[in-house]
Amino acid sequence: MKAPTWHSETLPEVKTPSAAGWLRLVLRVLALLTVIGVGLVVLGLLRLVERPVWGAHRPITPYVTQAVCRVGLIILGLRLKVSGRPMARAGALVSNHISWIDVFAINATTRVCFVAKSEVAGWPGIGLLARVTGTAFVKREAAEAGAQRDLLRQRIRDGFLLAFFPEGTTTDGLQVLSFKSALFAAFTDMPASAAIQPLTLRYVAPPGADARHYGWWGDMALAEHFRTVLSQPGRGSVILTYHPPLARDLLKDRKAMARTAEAMVRNGLHEPTP
Repeated sequence: MKAPTWHSETLPEVKTPSAAGWLRLVLRVLALLTVIGVGLVVLGLLRLVERPVWGAHRPITPYVTQAVCRVGLIILGLRLKVSGRPMARAGALVSNHISWIDVFAINATTRVCFVAKSEVAGWPGIGLLARVTGTAFVKREAAEAGAQRDLLRQRIRDGFLLAFFPEGTTTDGLQVLSFKSALFAAFTDMPASAAIQPLTLRYVAPPGADARHYGWWGDMALAEHFRTVLSQPGRGSVILTYHPPLARDLLKDRKAMARTAEAMVRNGLHEPTP
């Protein structure tokens, strides 16, 4: 069953960019397209070597994705701040979901394989980027649950660190919604060396901007939000708080995993800014 979209009673005010804002927007778009384009070319060339030698494994190209995302955050006007340490082993990162920028932020700090709904594969631009970076696409229909579990379990056995958003939708970043336990079922039969690590994402808006500036949720148009973010003067921050991996005894119960991870991620919203 498709997860419902989260809505709020009010939305940030959408302002028409000033002349300086339009110039800033154009320059940032050109810079972002250039960085992503170069990254895709380099990634494609490296995959020509990676695929025949290592097959499904990607020991080299995730570093390209990480470099592109780090530069992308700079272009977007975001400082990157990290608390805690991402685990260096197979398993899964589970995080709250606020914006399309989340993918840049997580990729910038660790090398992951995202789990996304199957519809994303067909989205213009974003779908291409998701496919070439090794995203695992899943269908949310109940009839597909077994196949999805097998896919994710195999990715972990192949040594991948997966990343997914168990809220099933984006929010304004001021709260964490209930974690849906369905996807956690894939992690109840992981190798002993694998683990699940909760991650809290937080954004700090540029001076003078709405606190929800970087959030993209409900019926907000992607193009409009993209314009707002890239035309905004000043710099904001994205803060990633990596929590300790879940205790091993929790990994037998998907509902216990979901509840514990949700509580850790929610508490992370209130931790001091690093």
